[in-house]
Amino acid sequence: MGNPRPIDLRSDTVTRPTAAMRRVMAEAEVGDDVYGEDPTVKRLESRTAELLGKEAAVFVPSGTMANQIAVAIHTRPGDELLCGSTSHVYVWEAGGIARLSGVTARTFAGDGGLLSVEMLREAIRPDDAHYARTRLVCLEITHNRGGGRVQPLDEAAAVSRWAREHHLGMHLDGARLWNAVVASGRPAREWGGLFDTVSVCFSKGLGAPVGSALAGSASLIAEARRVRKLFGGGMRQAGVIAAAALYAVDHHIERLSVDHEHARILADAFAGAFGFSLEWGPVESNLVWVVVDPALGTASEVATYLRSHGVLVSALGPQVIRACTHLDVDRDQIDRAAQVIREIEPAMVSAISLVY
Repeated sequence: MGNPRPIDLRSDTVTRPTAAMRRVMAEAEVGDDVYGEDPTVKRLESRTAELLGKEAAVFVPSGTMANQIAVAIHTRPGDELLCGSTSHVYVWEAGGIARLSGVTARTFAGDGGLLSVEMLREAIRPDDAHYARTRLVCLEITHNRGGGRVQPLDEAAAVSRWAREHHLGMHLDGARLWNAVVASGRPAREWGGLFDTVSVCFSKGLGAPVGSALAGSASLIAEARRVRKLFGGGMRQAGVIAAAALYAVDHHIERLSVDHEHARILADAFAGAFGFSLEWGPVESNLVWVVVDPALGTASEVATYLRSHGVLVSALGPQVIRACTHLDVDRDQIDRAAQVIREIEPAMVSAISLVY
């Protein structure tokens, strides 16, 4: 029979389309989306805009493209945006804000990347020819590098009020906003109302194979379509993948609570095992960030050991690993992974690192 399939906790992007999702993909009505003629894409964009309380949305291949389009439509070359120093738009998008839009970033450590008005209050550059113009504030909810935490809605609202008082644009990297909606119990439109633009991802926790969307006012999204074309994101018969995203939105949002429960099980296992501590305290969504004590080994060595026992995690720093739950990992697999974690001992990690 061979070895069982590994329990893959590296990311919520590793999911495969469900059988029902594959059926709607196969049956999707399609057209040329660049011409605005794909009916399934139109339905997805309309549904996304409705959920977020926006006038319009545009379907794009990736969350990175959605964020980079947002930067481009809110700014001009030479402008500046404000964001967390560990935010996805700054760290994990290949320097796109500088290379694609000619914009600089002023970053703040924040509380694990979560920004408050107090942190930003003095951040706006003077109206002086020597300085870049401060134009945009970017928040990330849930915040990946901040342990998947959900910034409280009232804190995000305070930042939004401050930004609008100073005529700054507000963009939300909501790649995992669906997780925040379920964890907080606050509907997506409440979050969306705080921002001029919101990006959301369908290929993370919701399990679609491809795609994100950017939502905002009709005028902003009209400009976003132009930038999407510029960035190479114009798609043709994209209804095949839009159908998967629509299915995910209609069937996979509420079940994210299961992923959150599974993440807490993993967090408890790590917290009770030798050599681990939770980097950001109690788990709030589907991400578990763990610090590895050097007495146990390095993050890479621990990841190698876990892999040898059929559990895949990501080593994302010399002493930091991340586990991410998703719909392709069921409760039995989570329990097995937790058992492997609880049984780790320094000698085991040392022994397996010598083999590899």
